[in-house]
Amino acid sequence: MPRRSSLSLSAKPRQRRPGAIGLLALLLLTLNGGCVQSVPPAVDSQPLIVYCAHDAAYSDPIFKRFTRETGIQVQVRHDTEATKSLGLVNRLIREKSSPTCDVFWNNQVLGTTDLLAHDILDSYKGSGWTRMPDAYKDPGGRWCGFAARLRVWIVNTDRMPATPRAIDAVAAGSDLSRMAIARPLFGTTLTHYCLLWHVDAGKTLKAWHADARQRGLIEVPGNSTVKNLVARGTCDLGWTDTDDFFVGHDNQHPVAMLPVRLPDGETICIPNSVAIIRGTSRLAAARRLVDFLLSAETELALAHSASRQVPLGEVDVTRLPEEVQQLRPFVQQGAPIGKLEKSRTACLAWLRTEYKR
Repeated sequence: MPRRSSLSLSAKPRQRRPGAIGLLALLLLTLNGGCVQSVPPAVDSQPLIVYCAHDAAYSDPIFKRFTRETGIQVQVRHDTEATKSLGLVNRLIREKSSPTCDVFWNNQVLGTTDLLAHDILDSYKGSGWTRMPDAYKDPGGRWCGFAARLRVWIVNTDRMPATPRAIDAVAAGSDLSRMAIARPLFGTTLTHYCLLWHVDAGKTLKAWHADARQRGLIEVPGNSTVKNLVARGTCDLGWTDTDDFFVGHDNQHPVAMLPVRLPDGETICIPNSVAIIRGTSRLAAARRLVDFLLSAETELALAHSASRQVPLGEVDVTRLPEEVQQLRPFVQQGAPIGKLEKSRTACLAWLRTEYKR
């Protein structure tokens, strides 16, 4: 905003010499090559820094659309398949005293909620937060979920039928060398384990984990590797997420899926989550990005992407792909995962001990 010059009302007007204004105008024209140039307004060219744990193939088109519609540039920093989410969470904690990130797009909720104890997240209850169900957002506005995936059994239908009875028979059998899971130290498999831990403070999970490994359970770096092993028939079945399943399905592999269910029958619904980092110097732009990610249009775009993520807020269901419509009831049966901080801490501490052996 231009600075206003101070003016004393009691001062007498200064006398100007004749021709002074004309001489000044002539000087300006000479300096500017014969034309008067206006000074362009200052533009904030600094991009928003976003730490993003969601796959670039799905998230980058969303960021590009945001920039097209708002003019706000975004600089995205992803992490690896094996350590994403947890790696970015740890980075945010390390950078607390001098934050680099403006907005954190996590591909799940756990990890984001872990940041609450470190007082890293800013509160914002914008239009996006308002449209999401209470079960999938922080009451204080420090994070909000959107666009969910489900944990599923992926089954090679050339090897076995995709039925609960067939899956239970394999899971209870003496040989698990044809069942694969991602190592549970990271990602959505860690969330899966934390929910199992939460049932009885880890008693049943610890026993199952030790027994399953003894029976030959295959553990691999990530969910996409599980999908590859089952799609190729190297393994008969495994745990993965719906987005990875659809990759195999779209590539015409003989795969089917069934939702993983917890002992009480609930499914494992894992939303994305978004949060603003406390101390950002670009708060207004960060809030615009948050509302953009939590909008119906973004949820619909992710539903139509190859990942087929399921909207959490109200959308026009006639605009959803049929496969996503079929997943909506399973999302509504999802276990609450917003208050698993203590279980996550305890489960992760145990897992780190297990995998040091």
